[in-house]
Amino acid sequence: MIKMVAFAVEKEELPIFQNCKDRYEIDLTCFEEKPNLERIKSLKAFDVINVLSDTVITEQMWNVLKEKGVKIGITRCIGMEHMNKEYAESLGITVMNISYSPSSVADYAIMMMLMVLRHVKPIMQRYTAQDFTPKGFRGRELPSMTVGIIGAGNIGSTVIKHLSGFGCPIYYWNRSEKKELEPFATFCSLDTLLTKSDIVSIHIAYSDETYHFMDKEKIAKMKEGSVLINTARGPIVDTSALIEALEKGKLGGAGLDVFEGDRTIYYRNFKNQLINNHELAILNAMQNVLMLPHFAYFTDQALYDMVSNSIKKVYEALQ
Repeated sequence: MIKMVAFAVEKEELPIFQNCKDRYEIDLTCFEEKPNLERIKSLKAFDVINVLSDTVITEQMWNVLKEKGVKIGITRCIGMEHMNKEYAESLGITVMNISYSPSSVADYAIMMMLMVLRHVKPIMQRYTAQDFTPKGFRGRELPSMTVGIIGAGNIGSTVIKHLSGFGCPIYYWNRSEKKELEPFATFCSLDTLLTKSDIVSIHIAYSDETYHFMDKEKIAKMKEGSVLINTARGPIVDTSALIEALEKGKLGGAGLDVFEGDRTIYYRNFKNQLINNHELAILNAMQNVLMLPHFAYFTDQALYDMVSNSIKKVYEALQ
């Protein structure tokens, strides 16, 4: 029987873990806490460690996991930048990720586009102050916008298909052209996408190669008054360059479910505390910037997929 230890398990995940472990006959131990070196040392031998994105597995931790007999490390998310994959695989440990409902992030990205175009953030602020006047909040309509999608994986492709129902012209840039997207969008160069799009939405994976992918040079190529949406990973966008473009009026707004440095802030409660992050403070103070705490993935279907696929994929690999 496969022995799996899962960390950072939320209450909503427990019933799914229970159901799936019985289906695949997994010997499962769940911890609410994140993994740390001392906890790992205290465990008996097991085969698989299962974690979330809000966890960094260090080289020291991998060394102990190797001693414990771990064969696979799997993360219940798409991104793997926290897994220290290269080092783990140098020890002979396989590192895996999973997929989940692409509609979760895709629909959230479209929602953010609409919220920025219709000034929902400042409207809500004015509404809570019981000021119901419309001055300054004339919005823009999505069907009249040209939208550019950077990255056409599962999520990016789903954004394109769902967005096509709004009737707006769509461009996409990807490593390769996708024939199945021909009815919905136009494949183009990155420069073409940046210069023609009123909205640019990012859907590429984060890696060393995509660090600050959206840098000062690329942002400068974007249309005057255009909007940047990021539901991928924070470090893909150079935050300083983004702030400068917003302050100068080069960009008309931004929707950010992630930002550079969010890993030590999001998913934590800082109520009545000072958050020592100047860029977060600046972006939050901007009326044309909508910031949300990396919740794009958080739907019932995606949560089920994250847990069930993390068990199913391990089971199939070890069988």
